Amino acid sequence: MYELVEKSEVFNVHKMVVKAPEIAHSIEAGQFVIVMGSENSERIPLTVSDWNTDTGTITLYVLETGISTLELARMKVGDSLYAVTGPLGSPSEIGNYGTVVFGGGCYGIGAIYPIAKACKEAGNKVISIIEARYSSMFYHEKELHAVSDQVLYASSDGSRGKKGKVEDVITEILEKGVKIDQAFFIGCTQMLERCSEATRPYNIPTRVALNSIMLDGTGMCGACRVSVGGETRFACVDGPEFDGHKVDWKELNQRKSAYTEQETVAYQSYSHGSQVPKVGSA
Repeated sequence: MYELVEKSEVFNVHKMVVKAPEIAHSIEAGQFVIVMGSENSERIPLTVSDWNTDTGTITLYVLETGISTLELARMKVGDSLYAVTGPLGSPSEIGNYGTVVFGGGCYGIGAIYPIAKACKEAGNKVISIIEARYSSMFYHEKELHAVSDQVLYASSDGSRGKKGKVEDVITEILEKGVKIDQAFFIGCTQMLERCSEATRPYNIPTRVALNSIMLDGTGMCGACRVSVGGETRFACVDGPEFDGHKVDWKELNQRKSAYTEQETVAYQSYSHGSQVPKVGSA
């Protein structure tokens, strides 16, 4: 049912264009889907980076980090995903803020695109900042340039743009007197925390898309719970976006690392051709 019609890779980030007409016609910027590669696969949440109502397709960027994402990475054009559920989560709050800064890293480079596009259409000045380890790891650039007034780069090795990360570029432009009225960040938890700390001294409203552990995506299981402003929230239904200045980052990191050892053993086994271990066997 959910045919893979296009697939490409930039290092370990895989672009997957999937047939999902109902989702393509109803999704809004900032929402996500939960996918299963096969009947026995883990359910994993993926932010929708783009969609096309004419072709009935959605675009996903998958960072290969474990068994489930490796399974998706091994799929070929013409294969079909077992399940794609969505749209899920609350859409991004789009307003006429003024100058809006977006920061994306890894899969977040693609994920910030629809929100940046919506903010541009709402009359905002859009500055997009993307980070990667090397210059050859950037992607989705043409699309971002089309919806941004300015696209800035940060690379760990200094091969493109500023040597450093998104928060270093933010600090630099703020020191130059650029006024930022709203910030959105999507990427790994460490990046989200660093960027939130960079905007905190300037009291810049900051939204972050949290990537907590998630199972059902409907708020029933409680696996994706996070603490925001001292209150328990569920990333799947209350988010995925939250105020980055109120997130309990220490708790989130602890919860996300709970199964690191088991995930590493399982991934190494599967990536070398073994069968996916049964639950509890890793």
